[in-house]
Amino acid sequence: MRRLSLFVCGFALLSAVPLSAQESPLPKQFQNWKLASCIAKPAVRGFVKETGMREFSACQFQDGDKVIGISGGRYRDPSSAFEAYTSQLRAGMVPTSLGQVSAFDKDGVIILEGTLVLSSTANVSKEDLSALVKAVEAGSEKGPLPPVRTYLPKTGRVLGTERYALGPEAMSAALADAGQVDTAGLIEASGVSHDDEVMVARYSLPGKGAGVLLLIAYPTPQIAEQHIHHLEEVVSPAAVQAGSAIERKGSLLKIVLAPSSAEYAKQLREAVDYETQVTWNEASQTATDPPITSIMVKIFIGTGVFMVAAVVLGIAFGGVRVVTKRLFPGKVFDRPEQIEVLQLGLSGKRIDPSDFY
Repeated sequence: MRRLSLFVCGFALLSAVPLSAQESPLPKQFQNWKLASCIAKPAVRGFVKETGMREFSACQFQDGDKVIGISGGRYRDPSSAFEAYTSQLRAGMVPTSLGQVSAFDKDGVIILEGTLVLSSTANVSKEDLSALVKAVEAGSEKGPLPPVRTYLPKTGRVLGTERYALGPEAMSAALADAGQVDTAGLIEASGVSHDDEVMVARYSLPGKGAGVLLLIAYPTPQIAEQHIHHLEEVVSPAAVQAGSAIERKGSLLKIVLAPSSAEYAKQLREAVDYETQVTWNEASQTATDPPITSIMVKIFIGTGVFMVAAVVLGIAFGGVRVVTKRLFPGKVFDRPEQIEVLQLGLSGKRIDPSDFY
């Protein structure tokens, strides 16, 4: 019910609701295959809501008398799309070179391209699938895949059991797919939210052991250290004795659930490909302040420029006034009719204002 690939297998049994091309993440045509019909986005429950699914459609494409089924879902971002992609993987699926990452088996193929997850039935050729990926890549919002997926050891990993989770519901589904059902306390103690990343995979190495590896990547080592103590409270002493001890390296927690032996669990934890880097010295830079002599020279030059400008402007202002008064006396500046002098009348002689200028 959690796997979106079930919608592909069962879309012929669902009531079809026509979709416009704008509502479907799938193209109208690729190679010689033309879009025949689609069913509307079915109701989804559980962790699929955490992925932020925007669109989903299961469609039939036709080439003459041949018909194939392809489904496509568009998600919030590449990490959410990768979460949905891993949820559809089936044990035994083999990686292939289509899209950013893909896998196939006898029942079909699942392809991740940016924010799109495509799945098809088994009767579609690789050439047609390559054309399909090329037709949708323009609107796929491609981005880097989560680095936590690269931490999983390769030796003994059961292909198709890898699960990536960005929230508690997806983590619960991932552990259930790995055969771990009674994990409510573990999930609650881990405090996993949308800021944390979880990776789960089953391991089986004949003659050496088996187990389920759980990786939880927190934003900082401090947060990881805080949650380690909560997790140790819910993991029973018997499970720790059997090999389910919790180890921290940087901001990553490593737990092996249901290991066949404590020795194999230890080997599996040590095989996790995760390294931290510590920078002891910050990058330095050479001082760029000029010498004091250069600063003083620039100060004197700047002061001199302002002094020269003040003298020039003063001469210009005063010179224009003097010249104007010489050439046009009493006509531009100091016109008698505009000059008034307050007089007390203590003498009989009236003061002429022009005597002052």
